[in-house]
Amino acid sequence: MRSLILLIHVVVCLLLIGGGDSRKVFKLSEEKSESESTFEYNAISCRAHSASLTDFGGVGDGKTSNTKAFQAAFNHLSQYSTQGGAQLYVPAGKYLTGSFNLISHFTLYLHKEAVLLASQDPQEWPVLKPLPSYGRGRDAPGGRYASLIFGTNLTDVVITGDNGTIDGQGEFWWNKFHSKKLQYTRPYLIEIMFSTNVQISHLTLLNSPSWNVHPIYSSNILVQGLTIIAPVRSPNTDGINPDSCTNVKIEDCYIVSGDDCVAVKSGWDQYGVSLGMPTKQLVIRRLTCVSPYSAAIALGSEMSGGIEDVRAEDIVAIDTESGVRIKTAVGRGGYVRDVYLRRMEMHTMKWAFTMSGDYGSHADDGYHKKAFPEIKGIHYRDVVADNVTMAAKLEGIAGHPFTGICMSNVTVGLAAKAKKQPWSCADIEGVASGVTPTPCDLLQCYTVMIRVRVMLLVVAVIFLWMLYQ
Repeated sequence: MRSLILLIHVVVCLLLIGGGDSRKVFKLSEEKSESESTFEYNAISCRAHSASLTDFGGVGDGKTSNTKAFQAAFNHLSQYSTQGGAQLYVPAGKYLTGSFNLISHFTLYLHKEAVLLASQDPQEWPVLKPLPSYGRGRDAPGGRYASLIFGTNLTDVVITGDNGTIDGQGEFWWNKFHSKKLQYTRPYLIEIMFSTNVQISHLTLLNSPSWNVHPIYSSNILVQGLTIIAPVRSPNTDGINPDSCTNVKIEDCYIVSGDDCVAVKSGWDQYGVSLGMPTKQLVIRRLTCVSPYSAAIALGSEMSGGIEDVRAEDIVAIDTESGVRIKTAVGRGGYVRDVYLRRMEMHTMKWAFTMSGDYGSHADDGYHKKAFPEIKGIHYRDVVADNVTMAAKLEGIAGHPFTGICMSNVTVGLAAKAKKQPWSCADIEGVASGVTPTPCDLLQCYTVMIRVRVMLLVVAVIFLWMLYQ
């Protein structure tokens, strides 16, 4: 059954990335210009109608607000949603804008020299209600600012370009965060909610106010070929955060971040448990991460709706706090299970692997004090690391251990000033085979287990033989 599910997942992913071709861009009222010639890109859908932002008054001088121009474009192009869809082309230039809402059957395409500059005027950022699976904002108890590029209840959306740039100008928001002057939670760069068939690809994302890419309550998501960069001390600038989503593929991304490069989530405490929307059928591959204070791949800590069926491969982590980290706590509830990671390289790390059963704060005092998370079936294979301070820090929850942890063919080269004890383990259960340095006793060596079982079998046979003599 597991093989059948995996096969179906692969087929759906292949269908998701199929089929774009050359798209021609024309002004609505003129012949095409020399700067708007035919260009090619791969997308889940092609469009029958095209327009340029300049057709709606867009000005790329880096000073003029284009929020109204974007919204006018979407209002006009929405009429084509049942007539082959529409594409909005952003030509070269710097386009200052506040938050705007996408439409279905739509492509937003950024020229390689196009830059979207996020406005620093709070009036250009609508305030939304808290997410139902979180119950409150992450920065403040109330609502949250809409993301720069926002969409909800959409079908068939492509956000792409020839490596065009979206600059969140986040320092304005980071200063407000540090000075505790935020009334609402900071905006993200891209957030897509309650949507299906979404592609976000071939863009450069800079200086997000908070998280960069946040698909939530959605399915059939492709995130491909992104370059995401933020200062390594910028607060909460996670790279890509799939949240209560099904069938997501993240591939070929390069991320430098002040937080986790990829953080898999599904809701916070009782709010996530109540909504009950897990993140599942997630593939992460060919990811390169630099994050000195966080993880290349994190699962949690907001995982109360559940996380399962995660596949990660061909991951490179450089100067990153930990390679893979599971974060949870009593009161989270939910589960993280059936996670498979293989072919990972790590260079200059604090830890190769971490698990934390006492991580993070709670949304409010209404969380269930006996909502214990289940962490089960976590597999690491074919991992190489060098210049590592500590091989692993694996700490479960007393009385509710993390189980089914399996490591095979793992080599961790320790740094010159590494910890004396390369492993720290508590409240976990698992097995290890071909792991260097020798793992903690709670990860029982597979070959030793086989020998013990053989010896027990021999003793049982001798006992039965003597019994019947």
